[in-house]
This record gives sequence, C-alpha cells and structure tokens, in this order.
Amino acid sequence: MMMLAAMPLTGLAGELKAVTDAEKGKVDVTLDGKPFMGLIFRGHAKPVVYPVIGPGGVAMTRHWPLEAAAAGEEQDHPHHKSIWFNHGDVNGVDFWKEGADAGKIVVTKLPAVETTGGAEELKVTIRTEEEWLKPDGGRVCTSATVITCGTEGTSRFIDYAVTIKASEGDVTFGDTKEGTMGLRSHPALNLKGAVAKGQCVNSEGETGGAIWGRHAKWVDYWGPVDGKVVGIACFDHPGNLRHPTTWHARDYGLIAANPFGLHDFEKAPKGAGKHVVKRGESLTLRYRWLFHEGHAKAADVAGSWAKWAAVRE
Repeated sequence: MMMLAAMPLTGLAGELKAVTDAEKGKVDVTLDGKPFMGLIFRGHAKPVVYPVIGPGGVAMTRHWPLEAAAAGEEQDHPHHKSIWFNHGDVNGVDFWKEGADAGKIVVTKLPAVETTGGAEELKVTIRTEEEWLKPDGGRVCTSATVITCGTEGTSRFIDYAVTIKASEGDVTFGDTKEGTMGLRSHPALNLKGAVAKGQCVNSEGETGGAIWGRHAKWVDYWGPVDGKVVGIACFDHPGNLRHPTTWHARDYGLIAANPFGLHDFEKAPKGAGKHVVKRGESLTLRYRWLFHEGHAKAADVAGSWAKWAAVRE
C-alpha cells in the first residue's frame, strides 16, 4: 500500500496532519489525531470531500450514500455526496447527476499535499488536476483544484479554488439550477425532515426557504447536533463571476452556490445565466465552507466572510 504523509503542523489549535493513501484514492486529514476531513479522489463520478468533522467532533455532512445512513438521513439524490464541485450543463453534458448518460470528473494524478501556516491558523493544502469527460470518454475541459482546510479560532474551514480551463475549445456553463459548489448537510441542520431542527439566514438577512435563488455573499445553516449548536456557512468570493452569487439552497439540506442558474432563480429569459469560457482561457471560482459553533450571529459569520473576502489570492 502506497501511503504518503505530509509534515504535521502543531499550533495553538493542535496538530494537523495529512496522509495520502494512493491505493484507496483518498487523502485523510486529522486534527490532534482525530478525523477532520478526507478527499476521496477516485471511485466516484467526481472528487468528494468526506468525512467533514466540525467543532466538537460533530459530523457536518450526511453519511449516505458514502456510508450507511445515520438516523433521520433521507436517502434521496444519491449524487449529493457530502461536498463536491460540478455543474449540470457543461457544453451540454450533465456533470451534476450520475449515471451512464452523465459526465465524470476524473483526477488525473496523485494529489500534491502540503501543510503550512502559523501557530494560530494551521492549514493543509491539497492540489489536484482533473479531466471533465463526456459519457463516451471524450474530454470537455480540464481543471485545477486547490482545497485548503484548517482552523481559525474554534471554527474549521475548507476552501475551494477551482480553475476551469478551456483546453479543448470553448466551454459553456449552461443556465441550470443544478450546480455548482455543493454540500449536503447533516440532517439535523435541515429545515425539514425527521430530525430537522435547523435554521438558515443569508448575508441579506433573508431566512428559511426565502434564501433559495437569491443573491447573497454567504448563507448559513445552524442547529443542534448531538447536544451542540453548530453551523455551516458557505462564502462566495468577491472575485467570483456574478458575485454575490445566487444560491441553490434547499430546506432538505442541499447548500449550493450557483452563479449560472438565472432562468430558474430569477425567472430570467432561458439561457440568461450561461457563461462561455473561450478556448485557451480559464475561469476561477473561490468558496469557503466554514464550520462553526453557535448560530450565525454568535459566530460572527459576517465578520468571518469580510476577513476572508479581503484576501484576493
């Protein structure tokens, strides 16, 4: 078994360590010897981040379909796998769903992993390169992804920077709600369901189901899990296309930032949200997932977004 370990970091928050298991196709990150997050880079229709463990050792995303369903978990939308990045219409190919007629995002070589940071903010950075393939195996485009995870005070974060490269010709992101930077939450954080006790708010002060399709800098879901109040925020970077983005954020636990689905979200003319990346050019999208204690106001999610958004690279 080929296993590679990045140099562990020790700071005020504890020790952060990453180990790559090439045979299993996974990078596991631990904090003080306990699971924090994992990148599964083989074996699925796209790279998937799982597990995701938040403050107090709480699982922040649902287990199913990557593991047996936990109590109260809905077994719907099997393509909603913890945390992922893809889109439902890229040059007419559906990368959102899974199946014989859907596209696949394939990591082309072993991820590069490094640990960095100071005593107060530890980080593990995972760099991957991908091919976006049609059902027949033809290449639509390529991408480079940088996933950075770490701690900030009592919170934990996972940052995504995805650069889509129009390597094969023009790349058109179609106007569909099915995308793009997605997470399926722990069922207790949902707004509806057997064990749901969640609430949500966006940066504009809108709450509940009203946040779906709206433009916002961030959204936040929180609630009690295993006796602890924890939350998940997703941040949209000011440098992103159409910032502040629109949100495919549902009451059943789907949280997705999607700048392309304007026809569904705004009742704009069909195709209004499409975006073309010209041959040889690229598009970079940046997001942060913040896993915090307490509700959005207590965690100062707005302040955390402002601090993160001020960093342009």
